[in-house]
Amino acid sequence: MYKDRTDAGLKLAKQLEAYRGKNAVVLAIPRGGVPVGCAVARHLGLPLELLLAKKIGHPVNREYAIGAVSLTERFIANNENIPEDYLESETKRVRERLREMNERFNAGVSPVSLENKILIVTDDGIATGNTLRCTIGMLRKNRPEKIIIAVPVASDSSISKLSPLVDEIVCPWVPSWFNSVGAFYENFQQINDEEVMDYLNRFREHKE
Repeated sequence: MYKDRTDAGLKLAKQLEAYRGKNAVVLAIPRGGVPVGCAVARHLGLPLELLLAKKIGHPVNREYAIGAVSLTERFIANNENIPEDYLESETKRVRERLREMNERFNAGVSPVSLENKILIVTDDGIATGNTLRCTIGMLRKNRPEKIIIAVPVASDSSISKLSPLVDEIVCPWVPSWFNSVGAFYENFQQINDEEVMDYLNRFREHKE
């Protein structure tokens, strides 16, 4: 059982020592992945970026991810026969939200290029992996050297789903029984935008 997301990030970082000093960047998924990513990046001495991406849900079931959108890229699963006007309207809606998040979290901060970098994608855990599956497809468009998923806990089914899509998965805890990510934390309180900014500001001050 992890005490909280920072504790989980520190334990995860110890399994990523091979990437200390490498041409790598930690990509933290807001919001729960931010304290995990901050702990990993600080421990390894790596830059930290927010992975500002959100899923496009299926028009019949919005919880089922059929694609992902970032500020500059979009990835749609090849096997989804979805009307283009729906995809365009959802892309526009999601990007508006992402621009708001970028202005709030990254004001005055220049993004790091992901091309030819080792990308270490962090979150507080993975349940289904559907959204991350689409996000990984989108990250490939940046032509990175390698993509690594690094999470403290994940379901066995999500590991099986994502393994063929990335170069490596680092996950200390893949329990035989999986109900929810929060079940493996003593403290799994929801993180708000102000707390995200607090984590980022402390990380950025530490790096200066």
